[in-house]
Amino acid sequence: MKKLKTIIVVSLLAILFLGTFVYLYRRSKPKEVHYEVLAPSVKDVQRTAVVTGKIIPRNEVNVKPQISGIISEIYKEAGQQVTEGEVIAKVKVIPEMSSLSSAQSRLRLAELNLKQAQTNYDREKALYDKQLVSADEYDQIRQALAQAKEEYAAAEESLEVVRDGVSKRNASSSSTLIRSTISGLILDVPVKVGNSVILSNTFNDGTTIATVANMNDLIFDGNVDETEVGRLTEGMPVVIKIGALQDYSFDATLEYISPKATQSNGANQFEIKAAVAVPSDAMIRSGYSANAEIVLQKVEGVLTVPESAVVFEGDSTYVMLVNGKEYTKKTIVTGLSDGVNIEVKSGLTENDRVRGNQIIE
Repeated sequence: MKKLKTIIVVSLLAILFLGTFVYLYRRSKPKEVHYEVLAPSVKDVQRTAVVTGKIIPRNEVNVKPQISGIISEIYKEAGQQVTEGEVIAKVKVIPEMSSLSSAQSRLRLAELNLKQAQTNYDREKALYDKQLVSADEYDQIRQALAQAKEEYAAAEESLEVVRDGVSKRNASSSSTLIRSTISGLILDVPVKVGNSVILSNTFNDGTTIATVANMNDLIFDGNVDETEVGRLTEGMPVVIKIGALQDYSFDATLEYISPKATQSNGANQFEIKAAVAVPSDAMIRSGYSANAEIVLQKVEGVLTVPESAVVFEGDSTYVMLVNGKEYTKKTIVTGLSDGVNIEVKSGLTENDRVRGNQIIE
C-alpha cells in the first residue's frame, strides 16, 4: 500500500515537472512575426487646415436709447423678427428737477409776455381800424404778438420734452420710443420693464436695449496658426462643419486674413473670416462653435500607399516590398500626404505589395 502511494506521488511530481518544462520551452521559443500586406492604390490626396472658430452675423447692432429714463414697456423679445424703424421698447423719462423748474419758469414768462402782446395788439387794432395809427405801427404790434405766440409754443414744447421726453408736435418721432436701426432677428433683450437706462455719451456706452442681427448674412470667424497662414489666399473655398449640427456642412469663401498676429498660448495666430452660404432649411444660431476645413494642396488620381507603411530614414524614404515570406527594401519618392495616405511619385506600381503594420496576435 505504501509502495502504491509512493508511485502515485512520484508520478504526479514527474507530470508537474514535465508540464513546467514544456510551458517554459514554449514561452522561450521566438514567435513568428506577421505583418499586414498592403496594396498601393490610385486616389486623390489633399492637405487641409482645420481652423476652429464660431459662426457670427456680419452685421450685429446694439440698439441704445436716445434719452435716459426707465423702461415702461417692451414690445419685442429675443427670437422675433424686427424691421428697421419698428418700436422695440418705450422709455419713461424721469426729469431732472433743475431742468424741469427752468422749463416751467420759461413757460410762465412766455405766457405773461403773450398776454401783454395780445392786449397791446387788441388796443392797436382798434386804433388802426379808426385810422388813428399808421400801418407801420400796427404791423410792429402784430409782429410782436406773433413772436410772443411762437415763444409760448416753444416754451410749452420744451417743458413737454423735459417732463415727458416727447412733445405733441414730434410724437411720431418720439425719442422715448426705442426703434430698431436695422431689419433682422432680435438676438437678445437684456433689459426688463422698470430697469433704468442711460443714453450714450462721452463717459459711457449707454444701455443696450436690444441686440439685432441679420441672420441671412453670416460669417465664420476663427484663428489660424502662423505655420499655415502663408498658404491661405482670399477667395479659397472653405467647408464649415458645426458641432451642434452634425448632419450639415456648409460651403464658405475665405474673404479676410488678418495682416497682424495675436498671441494665443504662446503661439502666433491670425484671424480669418469666411462668408458662409447658409441653406434655407438650416437654422443657424449666432455663436455656434464650428470647424473650417481649408484645402491647402490637392493632387488627383495619384498612386498612394498608407503613410504607416513608409519608412523615413535620414534623407531616404523606402518601403518593404513583399516577396512571398521575405521583405525587400525599396526606395521610393513621395509627394503630398494627408496624414493617412501619401503620394508615391516613383518606385512603386499598383501590382506591388508592401509591408504594413505588425499584426498583434
